[in-house]
Amino acid sequence: MTRTDTPPAWDERTQLTTFLDYARATARAKCEGVSPEHAREAPLPGSPLMTLCGLISHLRWVEHYWFEVVFLGEEDSGPIAAATEEDPDPEMRIAVDVPLPQLLDEYDEQSARYRLLVAGHDLDTTAERPIRDGRHVDLRWVLLHLIEETARHNGHVDIVRELIDGVTGY
Repeated sequence: MTRTDTPPAWDERTQLTTFLDYARATARAKCEGVSPEHAREAPLPGSPLMTLCGLISHLRWVEHYWFEVVFLGEEDSGPIAAATEEDPDPEMRIAVDVPLPQLLDEYDEQSARYRLLVAGHDLDTTAERPIRDGRHVDLRWVLLHLIEETARHNGHVDIVRELIDGVTGY
């Protein structure tokens, strides 16, 4: 995938999907060349789950939740379904047992499926399940939310990467 934030066309769908793909590609780029040990390192004392593996896993499972569970109305079969007050981010905790290249490949494969899902639905299509406040969002809102979520966590990936091995940029 080419990493660009400039869409090939200026319609709303293309702009939204280009920005989501750009954010996804940025997360991947920020993980390039990291050692397996560093990928599992949590350098922030107050955030023991914030590893590169954990963040990529979180991005993957958040997309699963919004596209499959909320938008399509499917049952949540991912680790986020097991979240509790004592273990609010199981997708981040279990990720340290999975090699970062595998997590990135799974994220890429899933992203390709979601590109097809988005292409097959109108942006005004309403989600099957409501959000916390009881409202049903549309696909446009899901895309915007995932752009925001991925971009925000890219900041975390950037900080973690710099702290673990000094690499900056992308």
